[in-house]
Amino acid sequence: QVQLQESGGGSVQAGGSLRLSCVGFKGHTFGRDCRGWFRQAPGKEREGIALIDTDDYVAYGESVKGRFTLSEDDTKNTLYLQMNSLKPEDSAVYYCSAGPTCEEGWAPDEGVWGQGTQVTVSS
Repeated sequence: QVQLQESGGGSVQAGGSLRLSCVGFKGHTFGRDCRGWFRQAPGKEREGIALIDTDDYVAYGESVKGRFTLSEDDTKNTLYLQMNSLKPEDSAVYYCSAGPTCEEGWAPDEGVWGQGTQVTVSS
């Protein structure tokens, strides 16, 4: 059973925008207290991008603060990531996930994940 699925990735020139979507939450967090977006580039570790807790507080990674915006639909079935002013270093596979804590993050096995969507930013 597919629990989460990302879409909206693609290729864009530097300075452009993309909007990612993640469906499958179905109004809940799979018993976890944090949801959000991560990315992983080749040869790099997984990086937290934007996380939302049960109080709807959103925390952003320093590298994307002011450029990316996390939002969700009214039923909390879908997460979105609006990505503006994209840079080549934003190129990565982007994943949505639910995990135990926004403050501490989580290991891959501790969360529920989608399969990812590729974002490629050219200069």
